[in-house]
Amino acid sequence: MSGNPTFTIKVQKAETSKIGSVDFENLPFGNVFTDHMLYCDYKNGEWGTPVIEPYAPMLMDPSSRVFHYGQAIFEGMKAYKDEKDDIWLFRPDQNFERFNKSAVRLAMPEVPEEVFIEGLRQLINIDREWVKKGKGNSLYLRPFMIATGHGVIASPSAQYRFMIIMSPAKSYYQGEVKVLIAEHFSRAANGGIGAAKAAGNYSSQFYPTKLANEQGYQQVIWTDDATHTKLEEAGTMNVFFRINDTLCTAPTSERILDGVTRKSLIDIAKRDGITVEERPVLVAELIEGMKNGSLKEIFGAGTAAVISPIEGFSYQDVYYELPKQENPVALELKEKLTSIQNKLAEDTFGWTEKI
Repeated sequence: MSGNPTFTIKVQKAETSKIGSVDFENLPFGNVFTDHMLYCDYKNGEWGTPVIEPYAPMLMDPSSRVFHYGQAIFEGMKAYKDEKDDIWLFRPDQNFERFNKSAVRLAMPEVPEEVFIEGLRQLINIDREWVKKGKGNSLYLRPFMIATGHGVIASPSAQYRFMIIMSPAKSYYQGEVKVLIAEHFSRAANGGIGAAKAAGNYSSQFYPTKLANEQGYQQVIWTDDATHTKLEEAGTMNVFFRINDTLCTAPTSERILDGVTRKSLIDIAKRDGITVEERPVLVAELIEGMKNGSLKEIFGAGTAAVISPIEGFSYQDVYYELPKQENPVALELKEKLTSIQNKLAEDTFGWTEKI
């Protein structure tokens, strides 16, 4: 992807920066935002000129379609600064491709590559002081698109706004979590929008997760909608199971998000001689694995936390605590992936791109 854009981005810089008021050692995830944001509007069947301007609230018509019919998609990405003060993106092409797949599924216009990628590059360059060096530090990037056309007729909007906002982040680690395996609720269904990174996928998870929290569990492992026997995702993350020395994860489908962290971990594991199986994993398999000792680890994988180890799970009112591992594969894979992202290890895959 070229770093020399062939189009113009209108830039209005903030008169002063708020960076001096930010405590970078104590950052709540996703609550503090940089000085600038990018937006680009789609009207009359075409995209307008992208604009970078100071981060601020925006006015919207109360009848905007996003409020009534949920046309909203997003991506989660990160930028990293190495010891030479160079800034790197991690597999932005994958996020761009998935973003437009989500757009197509929700009947929204695809965003041009130059708007998405070059917009990211220019926005990050303007706010590059917000990207801090050191492993665990990053700049969380949130590209998203919403329907801005007005009117409460149940049909796709004719107007949209693509935006990018950015938030400095520290290492996101919540410790090992206990999870509840869903017996009734499902994250997504066949023929639905589970493979799209759509806002509605997340809001529908909040209620079942709230119920799990009330029982002392931090997350839910979602099961398939038809039989509730197949394990699909953990919370808002893809999920992996280590059975003996084999790493198993559900195959991507129209129910399961094609996670960038997921596919990266699979590639690293295969490179380093770990057997990986992308196949349906059954609840019964986990129960049997606890009984015979073959189930060693469960962990979630996603952009924010990278890897979230799972301490134990509950199913049909029985709690199963996983055995402690001397050298967990989860943490080994996390170390290898984050070292590539932070340019502390050789990127043999060609995943990182310099800003």
